[in-house]
Amino acid sequence: MNIEKSVELFNKAKSLIPGGVNSPVRAFKSVGGNPVFFEKGEGSKLIDVNGNRYIDYIGSWGPHLFGHNPPFIKEALEEQLEKGVSFGAPTELEVKMAEIITRLVPSVEMVRMVNSGTEATMSAVRTARGFTGREKFIKFEGCYHGHADYFLIKAGSGALTLGVPTSPGVTNGNAADTLLADFNDIESVKRLIQANKGEISSVIIEPVAGNMGVVPASKDFLQQLRNICDEEEIILIFDEVMSGFRVAAGGAQELYGIKPDLTTFGKIIGGGLPVGAFGGKMEIMEKVAPAGPVYQAGTLSGNPLAMAAGYAALKHIEENKEEIYSSLEVKSAKLEQGLNENLKSLGRNFQINRVGSMLSLFFTENKVFDFKTAVSSDTELFGKYYRAMLERGIYLAPAQFEAVFVSTVHSDEDIDYTIKAAFEALKEIL
Repeated sequence: MNIEKSVELFNKAKSLIPGGVNSPVRAFKSVGGNPVFFEKGEGSKLIDVNGNRYIDYIGSWGPHLFGHNPPFIKEALEEQLEKGVSFGAPTELEVKMAEIITRLVPSVEMVRMVNSGTEATMSAVRTARGFTGREKFIKFEGCYHGHADYFLIKAGSGALTLGVPTSPGVTNGNAADTLLADFNDIESVKRLIQANKGEISSVIIEPVAGNMGVVPASKDFLQQLRNICDEEEIILIFDEVMSGFRVAAGGAQELYGIKPDLTTFGKIIGGGLPVGAFGGKMEIMEKVAPAGPVYQAGTLSGNPLAMAAGYAALKHIEENKEEIYSSLEVKSAKLEQGLNENLKSLGRNFQINRVGSMLSLFFTENKVFDFKTAVSSDTELFGKYYRAMLERGIYLAPAQFEAVFVSTVHSDEDIDYTIKAAFEALKEIL
């Protein structure tokens, strides 16, 4: 496969952009080789700058539930382009977006649009702090909530040890207010609450984690978390930037039947354009400026192009949700089954985790249910698998700890070819 122009562009980019990319995982450091530069997307396919075609399972890291350039989103964008791209003033589209989000996600009574998932999670924690008057919050090891300072914290030496910064530029003061619990371990949460009685504003969690690979929380764990938050008057925040509108029309909270107090969104709600949102109970959201004292603002929040694309995506979901999610389940289950049959025929029992149209293949024979079990995966073997799949025209996320995203436009032929390619790739590297 010729990627000469990608190599040329990457070498030029490295002298102009830190690491040659505008988001670190794109640099292919964890899988080796050269990042591919793309020129065009069509349905389930990506075409690189050398004209090579790939079946795409990243979908812009999750937003493309309907594949690349679906006609109804293109039409919405073209219509808005004729009207204008940004006003810095309220538009009807913002109201329509708020209406449809609150219809699809019953726990959200009021919503604020922002520009990214990081903005959404950062603002949700700030709002919880403002509402409760408490400063500390709990997050879970392995869950990713964007790159705000107080999220870039790793675990200390024990469950009650304060976190420490994972990045230069993050202060020890920020780390001191961030408490680290173990995913799917309610006892770790109880210990933190007991040791910080009356000081914890919120607990934030990805109900379906997607940045340690796909790792779902158990329903019992989430229900106990909901109960504890109620007892201790702690705000429960579901980070559904990735799972929102992907695993179900109402997000992971619909699958689990558990309502958080606040929810964060991104990806699909922008129809492929940069966007984020946070929302929840009215009594909490009314603390956000200008209704209340918790300050949050953004020059391009509610940008008309993002709202037009996002509304088109959510309206399509609302009008066709049964067909959309049943189709996604059939396609995703077929892919999972095919990969499992590949592994079985090769005498391996590697772990596959799947929730709806999100899937991960872990190169470990251990059950993966939290961060520690996820990182038992053989990342060197994944790198070999990744490169072997890329050679066969399959574009996966270039990191073990990311998700495969299936779209409504992945065809039976796409899935069949992917399963065949995976068998060949696995046979080659094992």
